[in-house]
Amino acid sequence: MRENLVIILAGGIGSRLGDETPKQFLKIADKSIIESTIEKFEFHHMIDHIFIVTNPEYYDQTSEIINIRDFKKVKKVLKGGKTRQESSRIGVFSAGNDYRNVLIHDVVRPFISKEIIENVLKKLDIYSAVNVAIHSNDTIIEIDEKNLVKKIPDRKFLRRVQTPQAFKLSLIQKAHKLAIENNIENATDDCYLVLKFKLSDIYVINGSEFNIKITHPVDINIAREIIKNKKKRV
Repeated sequence: MRENLVIILAGGIGSRLGDETPKQFLKIADKSIIESTIEKFEFHHMIDHIFIVTNPEYYDQTSEIINIRDFKKVKKVLKGGKTRQESSRIGVFSAGNDYRNVLIHDVVRPFISKEIIENVLKKLDIYSAVNVAIHSNDTIIEIDEKNLVKKIPDRKFLRRVQTPQAFKLSLIQKAHKLAIENNIENATDDCYLVLKFKLSDIYVINGSEFNIKITHPVDINIAREIIKNKKKRV
């Protein structure tokens, strides 16, 4: 049995970016976002294998990038589903019983750090589920259906979730099986399912402000500035 598998969810179509090119194929600096993200795990000594779950329409384009770059740790390119939850389920079920741990990561977070990956894996020695999150600098409000403020939670207990989220493989497979049995669909992330079915405690480690999710047009400019500043420091 292998230790650590990474599933990279790359099924987006770039609708919020307003671009015909899915965001994972857009270039920041000299390479595409998907290449940058894969590299973080390809060159990490604690990662054994990588699965890519892609939009079926872009299966060939994704596979071509993998082949051209000759990523050794990418063992499967899978056709994803209609939702994030379905794509994640396809990934974790495709792992069978071949791995102990699985990290699930958004392809559009290309600045995931080596330290976060290591911290997540270290905590998996203690906990069965690990989330990555950062403090919120803004006050978060809860509103009702009339757009009126319903609640203002205490900010010190609030976090903004990032990825990777990490699990014992058997645990997250069980969570997805229960989701099917209970007709749970469109979960925004995998920790939601673990919490929903009370399968395990979920430990939270600190993420990074640089671990951004490239979603809107402004995020492309932010990503390019992050790269530019990194080059200046080298």
